[in-house]
Amino acid sequence: MALTGRTALLAALGSLPIGILEPSWTGILAVNGPLALACACDFALAAPVRRLNLTRSGDTSIRLDESADIQLTVTNPSRRRLRAQLRDAWPPSSWQPGTEVTASRHTLTIPAGERRRLTTRLRPTRRGDHQADRVTIRSFGPLGLYARQGSHRVPWTLRVLPRFASRKHLPSKLARLRELDGRTSVLTRGQGTEFDSLRDYVPGDDTRSIDWRATARQSSVAIRTWRPERDRHILLVLDTGRTSAGRVDDAPRLDAAMDAALLLTALATRAGDRVDLLAYDRRVRALVQGRTAGDILPSLVNALATIEPELVETDARGLTATALRTAPRSSLIVLITSLEAAPVEEGLLSVLSQLTTRNKVLVASVADPHIERMATARGSIDAVYDAAAAAQAQSERRRTAEQLMRHGVTIVDATPSELPPALADAYLSLKAAGRL
Repeated sequence: MALTGRTALLAALGSLPIGILEPSWTGILAVNGPLALACACDFALAAPVRRLNLTRSGDTSIRLDESADIQLTVTNPSRRRLRAQLRDAWPPSSWQPGTEVTASRHTLTIPAGERRRLTTRLRPTRRGDHQADRVTIRSFGPLGLYARQGSHRVPWTLRVLPRFASRKHLPSKLARLRELDGRTSVLTRGQGTEFDSLRDYVPGDDTRSIDWRATARQSSVAIRTWRPERDRHILLVLDTGRTSAGRVDDAPRLDAAMDAALLLTALATRAGDRVDLLAYDRRVRALVQGRTAGDILPSLVNALATIEPELVETDARGLTATALRTAPRSSLIVLITSLEAAPVEEGLLSVLSQLTTRNKVLVASVADPHIERMATARGSIDAVYDAAAAAQAQSERRRTAEQLMRHGVTIVDATPSELPPALADAYLSLKAAGRL
């Protein structure tokens, strides 16, 4: 139950003359008595809230930064007209800042025995599962003096998937993949690739690619053409420890890592390779393996949606042991982690040889563009000090990368917007060189 602003205004306007002309309890009761009676009648004529039937429908999953429309159907089974204000409550991260009030509140009128459908538009700012909270309804009487109020639980879950902004790079990477695959005039020759077909010799071809047996069976010289090997195994390992929680360009490093992982997955599946995913810090946060080419990308997106960084130091030994159990021999292990000196030197370096002995290892890291901007800043004493600190941080990062490269690891270090295409290029370079 709730009094409205109209009731308070009428009480004030009625009491003011009495208070000025003849202040007494009798005068106040003479004014407020009829008002109280009107409120009681208004309350009795308001449609009951508890008897309303509410159901939901609409979107169940969207990508981050997209909008979702959730329909709420309100049925009025009573014999009174419903005049109400409704608040559809969701977690604060379900809306852009400053838009919650206008997006979550609705005004509706439902005649007796009828229903109305309302649409709540959500635009989440965080990944994960967003659970609907209570629906609060305030039902007013015909005079608008008094209101019934109650809440209903109408469960609904909206899963917000990672953004896949890097998919704009996929057409160009697929075009390069087709070149490597021999579907255009560019053919790859050399060891470590699969035999594709024979063709006639053209002056300028590498004589080492001549197939002498096929040449002996025909009147012209035959050349072997090759294509990158297919059905290779790729294990994507996401470090979800404390370093992944650092914010870069107002988003966690983990989000940029997910974007790069999705682009690489889409590219590798088109190349005929098998992709698995492992998210780990001190325990397995997500594991996707054994999926078909058509199912792997949706499975990865759903698995990554609910993963959040953990504020713990990553267990490098546990991560290595789990990766080796998951990846068969001669796999490509793509470890997306930080290149900060302390966690790499104290954790990853001590167990890196276990990974590189039987697999090809590629380490990808999200660089902070703010540090790059600081390194070029000049013009004031503070800017010079910032530039010196940034240069030192970059130097330590390069030294850490060189330590990993001495173990045969391929390094990709780029800003959030540049990491996905850079990682895809590194993968294509490995295939072109016959190292995958």
